[in-house]
Amino acid sequence: MKFFLYLLYSPSFDRTYVGQSDSVDARVKLHNSGKVRSTKAYRPWVLVYVEEYATRAEPVARGKWNKGRQGRGLLRRSWPIGRVAD
Repeated sequence: MKFFLYLLYSPSFDRTYVGQSDSVDARVKLHNSGKVRSTKAYRPWVLVYVEEYATRAEPVARGKWNKGRQGRGLLRRSWPIGRVAD
């Protein structure tokens, strides 16, 4: 099974969200439907970046780092908004 770390961007609020899932498409739909409390107020969300991992522990650890001040800034500089994930 594959696991993913993903970066969402809310153009309406200029906010980013880092998450992890085994089904990115389904998870993005949940974010945009308002069923995720932490992202509900900032809809709509656009998927801008995805990384793939072999185990769940890898994207969880990477996500924790990315959610910190240093990691979040690096993410925004490394994957400029407007460059949508393939």
